[in-house]
Amino acid sequence: MTAIEQYLIDTYRACERGTPLPPPPGRDDVAALRAARSYEQCQAVLEGHPANHPWRAGVRRLLSRPGRREG
Repeated sequence: MTAIEQYLIDTYRACERGTPLPPPPGRDDVAALRAARSYEQCQAVLEGHPANHPWRAGVRRLLSRPGRREG
């Protein structure tokens, strides 16, 4: 079952029961990404690192982990 199909079923049930409608799929995706970015920036500041480009820093940390096998 796809997310759209599940959403339609949940919407139907909500209408039948008189409860609030569920949020449509994908509505909060951007907010979730922003929250993740803010969390990474906060963690960087708490660790004493600059808060610029948190995703680049995260990728750099993953790629330079000790014990990582080189291809």
